[in-house]
Amino acid sequence: MRRSAVTALVVISSASLMLAGCSKAEDKGGDGNGGAKSAGANAATKEVTNVSDKKGGTVTYAMADVPDSFDPGNTYYAYMYNFSRLYARPLMTFNPAPGAKGNELVPDLAESKGTPSDGGKTWTYKLRAGVKYDDGTAVTSKDVKYAVERSNFARDVLSLGPNYFQQLLEDKDKYKGPYKDKSDKGLASIETPDDQTVVFHLNKSFADFDYLVSAPQTAPVPKAKDTGSDYVKAIASTGSYKFQSYEDGKQVVLVKNTNWDAKTDPLRKQYADKIVVNLKVAQETIDKDLLAGNTQVDLTGVGVGTQTQAQILSDPKLKANTDNTTGGRLVYMAINSKVKPFDNVECRKAVQYAVDKVSVQTAMGGPIRGDIATTVMPPDVIGYQKFDTYQTPGNKGDVAKAKEHLKACGTEKISTFITARSDRQSEVDAATAIVAALSKVGIDAKIKQYPAGKYFTDYAGVPKFTVDQKIGLMMMQWGADWPTGYGFLQQIVHGKAIGQSGNTNLSQLNDPAINTLLDSAISNTDEAARNAAYNEIDKKVMDQAVIVPLTYFKVLLYRSPAATNVTSTAAFSGQYDYLNIGTTK
Repeated sequence: MRRSAVTALVVISSASLMLAGCSKAEDKGGDGNGGAKSAGANAATKEVTNVSDKKGGTVTYAMADVPDSFDPGNTYYAYMYNFSRLYARPLMTFNPAPGAKGNELVPDLAESKGTPSDGGKTWTYKLRAGVKYDDGTAVTSKDVKYAVERSNFARDVLSLGPNYFQQLLEDKDKYKGPYKDKSDKGLASIETPDDQTVVFHLNKSFADFDYLVSAPQTAPVPKAKDTGSDYVKAIASTGSYKFQSYEDGKQVVLVKNTNWDAKTDPLRKQYADKIVVNLKVAQETIDKDLLAGNTQVDLTGVGVGTQTQAQILSDPKLKANTDNTTGGRLVYMAINSKVKPFDNVECRKAVQYAVDKVSVQTAMGGPIRGDIATTVMPPDVIGYQKFDTYQTPGNKGDVAKAKEHLKACGTEKISTFITARSDRQSEVDAATAIVAALSKVGIDAKIKQYPAGKYFTDYAGVPKFTVDQKIGLMMMQWGADWPTGYGFLQQIVHGKAIGQSGNTNLSQLNDPAINTLLDSAISNTDEAARNAAYNEIDKKVMDQAVIVPLTYFKVLLYRSPAATNVTSTAAFSGQYDYLNIGTTK
């Protein structure tokens, strides 16, 4: 899901000023789809394109499957972090600006960045005055406290999303969660001395806390309206839009929140009258609708399909409306350290050497879809250093070395399963390429496909399920929760991140040395020392051979000419920033 420590001060770029109303004329040249003349290929990676303050119309999103959840406290996909800001305001968020400026933290529900004290173990935030829910009731600091409690301390009900707060808050072991707490007092480590102030008491210094509270888990939830897993059907909105309808697995419709006040919100502009999200739409249909201007955004932000990619790249006019973006993402295969024989590091190393990364890259669409990866951290995450622990000729695998490590593992043959998301054809294709490479060294892997919406809740993200089903290999894609080494690494390599459901540490790596390095790094006020530690952790993870880096993900997005105020954002894995997209239709 994210992404030099960046300050939490509001930084107003020229692009932000344009979004605030300094618009360019839209009608200087049509394209046949009701949009402006194209700004050119990759324009949205550098600027806000098709800038307009025109209001009205419907912005249509589409998705091949369904999200994990629209509940801001129960989601962990980057695209839902991005989209949920339309109706849920976290304490902090990322600047809706192009390129690197999109990684800058800015206050959202909070009026300014957090005030640290007690050596960074206590963080205080003041809420903006006058913020209301869509029913007109006032937002209070108690609602922020409750939102954190429900999202982190009721994992049997809301299992998705990261568990940072559960690990960091001072009295975490004494609290049973909001649905079991009979005292009605909640966590003592989150104080609300008045309706506008929320204070977090941590069990250690945490240098990245402003980043942490940018998660939608801090978007306020009124306790009286929380219905647990059913809250997704009636979410209380604090953003510029509210839910008009929610049809599970079919469609979601948002309309303007009439109780949203622009005076309390310098980020949102509320351009469209309506936002429609169509679910379970075939990727081929989504791509056709994007090209025709009937759909403005592919919600998942993973880019067009392989056939559409070929069509677009062969047509200069279509190519001019594309953006080839990065965003701190790694495509990799997790090796399950709890499934035999992969509990033996030598068998894991055999897999490392067997994989032909060029064939995987080709299966995913070629270099335009990502560069060959050799590290856990991508190049655009602070702390990255280039190295290659399992170097092979031309990155095409080394059969001899793979067999050598299999022998050291005490076997010549392995039978296992590899998981991939059924609605992500490029992921299935990548897994197919891996299966072919593994077969050359004596590893027989069969693909099991599961839907993305349930991938972490029911399948790959459930350790017991993977062990019971003898799933040794799992396809995965990861974006930094925020743009630091800790924000990228913690939820996929720290032992305490392992959950019984919604787990993202798919390898089930629980190495005391790695855990200690991560814990000590985030408490260190010396940024250079933190970054050096993250590089050391990266190398230790590769020594454990539990992650096979495949590509540093790049996405080919089609920029709908019918969409206005479009820019890609580094903060949300290179997707378009969804906060202020409008339409010419």
